[in-house]
Amino acid sequence: PLVTGFAVAPSFDRDGLIAALRADQAGETTFPEFVRGCWSAGIVWYDVDTAARTCTYYGAGGESYTEDYPSVVLP
Repeated sequence: PLVTGFAVAPSFDRDGLIAALRADQAGETTFPEFVRGCWSAGIVWYDVDTAARTCTYYGAGGESYTEDYPSVVLP
């Protein structure tokens, strides 16, 4: 677990989140490292919309950041 018991969520940090996303997309982090990076950036949950090809990351105060993903054509 990232935290146990009661914990105050870090403040929303859009730049920190984007840095965690880009490092993960470049294959520079493991999934647990990515999740810790999201938590450190103040992300408390995320929602994936496969139809819209987006992932929206949410902070505890209602802040959000949406990442768009291009469609993929399989051979």
